[in-house]
Amino acid sequence: MHEMIKGANVGLTSLSTDVGSVMVSLGWSSPTGEGDADVSVLLLTTDGRVRSDADFYFYNNPVAPDGSVQLLGKAPTAGGSEDRITFDLSAIPSQVERIVVAASRHEGAGFGELDDLRVSVADASGEGLLRYSVEEAGAVGALLFGEFYRRSGDWKFRAIGQGYGSGLAGLATDFGVDIDDAAEAEPEVTVEQAVVEAAAAVVEQAAVPEPAAVVPPRAEPRPRTAKKKVTLPKVAKKSLAENDAWRTARLFPASALKSDRERETRATSVLLSVMTQVPEFGRRLTAGFGAPAGRMETFTEVTLPNGDSPRRPDGVVRVERAGKLWTALVETKTNGNALRQEQVQAYVDIAARRGYEAVITLSNDVELDGSPLVEVKTDGRRKNKVALWHLSWAEVTHQAQMLIRHEGVANGAHAWLLQELLHYLQHENSGCHGFQNMGPAWVPVRKGIDDETLCQGDTRAVDVVESWKRLVRQVCLRLGGELGQKVLPVQRARRGAEPQARRAELADRLCTDGKLDAELRIEGTPGVLALCADLRTGKLRTSIEIPAPEQGYPLTWAKRLVRQLDEAPADLHVETLVDGDLGGPRGTLERLRPEPADMLPRNGAQITGFRLSLFRGMGNTRGNAESGFIRSVDDSVDRFHTSVVESLDRRAPRPRQPVVGAAAG
Repeated sequence: MHEMIKGANVGLTSLSTDVGSVMVSLGWSSPTGEGDADVSVLLLTTDGRVRSDADFYFYNNPVAPDGSVQLLGKAPTAGGSEDRITFDLSAIPSQVERIVVAASRHEGAGFGELDDLRVSVADASGEGLLRYSVEEAGAVGALLFGEFYRRSGDWKFRAIGQGYGSGLAGLATDFGVDIDDAAEAEPEVTVEQAVVEAAAAVVEQAAVPEPAAVVPPRAEPRPRTAKKKVTLPKVAKKSLAENDAWRTARLFPASALKSDRERETRATSVLLSVMTQVPEFGRRLTAGFGAPAGRMETFTEVTLPNGDSPRRPDGVVRVERAGKLWTALVETKTNGNALRQEQVQAYVDIAARRGYEAVITLSNDVELDGSPLVEVKTDGRRKNKVALWHLSWAEVTHQAQMLIRHEGVANGAHAWLLQELLHYLQHENSGCHGFQNMGPAWVPVRKGIDDETLCQGDTRAVDVVESWKRLVRQVCLRLGGELGQKVLPVQRARRGAEPQARRAELADRLCTDGKLDAELRIEGTPGVLALCADLRTGKLRTSIEIPAPEQGYPLTWAKRLVRQLDEAPADLHVETLVDGDLGGPRGTLERLRPEPADMLPRNGAQITGFRLSLFRGMGNTRGNAESGFIRSVDDSVDRFHTSVVESLDRRAPRPRQPVVGAAAG
């Protein structure tokens, strides 16, 4: 990653070929963990001013209509938080020459009270391009971190680090934003207050007829930073119940559901209704399907003509924007039930005849690239092409968690609705728990590995690899939703290799080695979390490799690592990585704590890093029982991340030149 200093600039195309869109992250931390700031973006013309107030993006105006700017909200980090912004640089209007990225604090707070002020830029693939650390910000209420600007048809980035003692109002005024001085900051509201206010508004609206053809005036952006989005409280309030056996009343009860049909009907209605009532959530789920950002309506118990036997899809989604209508049929499965090819095919045919844009399938299964859950045929003679999209319940839960627990929504009533949706999705009786079964090939493949009769080319091995890939993707979604950070599986394959070919290679390795491997990249962690299921030994291994620091002595590194792992499990395996073919010293943390010097190689080999590993037995059953394989994978990843990864420094060390020998620190 390119490290920048104040005043420096760099061309984006010199860092990556994939810079049509970029993600900017602004981060900070504080000694108390409570310091925070709000990001803002200004689009400027050649005269250094906005074209209009619409070119000023902040929490009340987070998304550009053309999608060129989108404020994604906050994600927690160790000791602070990080705000992320995506820019589609290819969609930035031609009149815009500069894009200013800034942040502001409220209630008289200054940036000098925050630590580790930084801005970083990543390309469309998520690869980090550059980083700039702001030093000595001082007692300023607003800070200009940096800017993008055009040069000879390309975009460049300049590190600025300029503060404004007059706060956001002074910064915005300098760039031509019309500030409403009479505007007062709106106070924060609790979820309960917001729900009461929303209910009162509904009653008032129902009592007074709405005049026809009334268009509400557009709210002008004003640089207020006191109003915050609503998220779930970190600590639950004490219950007023007389005893723990009392159950809280729920908007979407799940305990009385008895049949699969009831579960499917209830889950469809609950999800579609919340999508319409919480626009941020509905847009999250439909944007990837090509739906526009507009007024959404959803329907259940729909009947569509189909010759002598009418079809009844589980739901319909309709989105209207600028007089145009986007429509999709919805087919839902819960409780691990599989989608039926003939049923989905019938819905695709009906959608094509009726001019629908898409069919959306929703089930516990996770779809893999190049391997659709259901194969359908399309009639090439039809002018209307129908897209088939799949959504897993794990993805739905992930998006709800990201909004309600990390990024926030603009309305307290919406926060409460998402909270109720999450409770329903995670209820043991809802049937929406995601991918839960390794499939019918799991037991025969494990048996074939045990008795060494599994041969390369066996299609059952490919089925197991595909189930493993689905499980890994679900683990990423679940962990990312809990952490509020991006968690993605790492793909290590030949450039241009087809997904099916990659999985066939992994299946052949499974037949010979008896192992299932995966790697997870967790945003903000110093390394990649590796996961290995050894089907021969029945052991799960979770591990992470961290590079050696750039400076200091090997003994100092060993002592620092032991201190960082003060609360890690005693059975954690620590291995020293060295150059050459010979392995370095290794041992359990319990043995190394009193003697960190035992981590140093006796032959003076060059230390390149350390590998930390935890082992546990894996379950044998296919389902979600206590001893199940899927549960053991979830538990292993959770334990390793909580007890090991979170203990490590979140700032990833840069690669270093190896130091010869083991000099004392």
